[in-house]
Amino acid sequence: MTKAVRYDEFGGIEVLRVDEIDHPVPDEGQVLVRVKAAGINPGEAAIRTGAMADIFPSTFPSGQGSDLAGVVAEIGAGVDRFSVGDEVIGFSEKRAAQAELVLVDVDNLTPKPRNVSWAVAGGLYVAGVTAWGAVHSVQLEKGESVVVSAAAGGVGSLAVQLARRAGATVIGLASQHNHEWLRGHGVIPVVYGDGVTDRITAAAPGGVDAFIDTHGGGYVELALALGVAVERIDTIADFAAAEKYGVKTEPGTNARPGAEVLAELAALIAEGHLEVPIANVYPLTQVRQAYTELERQHTHGKIVLEP
Repeated sequence: MTKAVRYDEFGGIEVLRVDEIDHPVPDEGQVLVRVKAAGINPGEAAIRTGAMADIFPSTFPSGQGSDLAGVVAEIGAGVDRFSVGDEVIGFSEKRAAQAELVLVDVDNLTPKPRNVSWAVAGGLYVAGVTAWGAVHSVQLEKGESVVVSAAAGGVGSLAVQLARRAGATVIGLASQHNHEWLRGHGVIPVVYGDGVTDRITAAAPGGVDAFIDTHGGGYVELALALGVAVERIDTIADFAAAEKYGVKTEPGTNARPGAEVLAELAALIAEGHLEVPIANVYPLTQVRQAYTELERQHTHGKIVLEP
């Protein structure tokens, strides 16, 4: 038997529990990973409440989570890219990552560099691939300016760094207590809220070329008011606005398979070119506490579970 996060019905944090389940057995093309760290994400909370049931229908009891990093425990037939004992980063497409043992398709794994911590590796997939996709989607060129909302959050903190690597001037919308971190990463911090349009205009006197919205709640309209072209706006949070105005939600024209992007991001982290801030680490048994913190929406970086 092994432990895994489960819930039996749509609802709030109170429906989450940690169950004992049967030991998973890898099928052909699968790897059984003993999880060392599993990130949590806002999308998982939305799926759990039923808010995304049309897109992500659930079968109960349901597991939870995509992000994971761990050690290969067993391999299925036909797997020759990994061996038992290998350290890997990957993702589950079956909402199963928040568990002690997880079955993962071999194509969804990449080797974990030794100098990348478990917490960072385990929280990388969703935020990292989303940030990578958003930055590529708005097609930044050197010298252009881009605004990123929720710039210190799980996705935003990576998006601002990747945008800087593309050579852009990056304006990050965030609360005051995150401004020092943003400045330290070459980002111009701007407080969100009343008067934000004037503050952005002052920070980018030559105008804003692109906008990445990682928060929702009116930022698509703000981007349009700033004169940003529809095709240079990407939102990962406000799909109603995206449908209304025709802005982007897809990962971008150069999207690649998730494991390839993971490998690229992991290499940047290992080489010291990319930082994944870790807001907090909880044991698996405290999954409710972890999501309570996440859903306050004031987290700097990633929250991670450790089985």
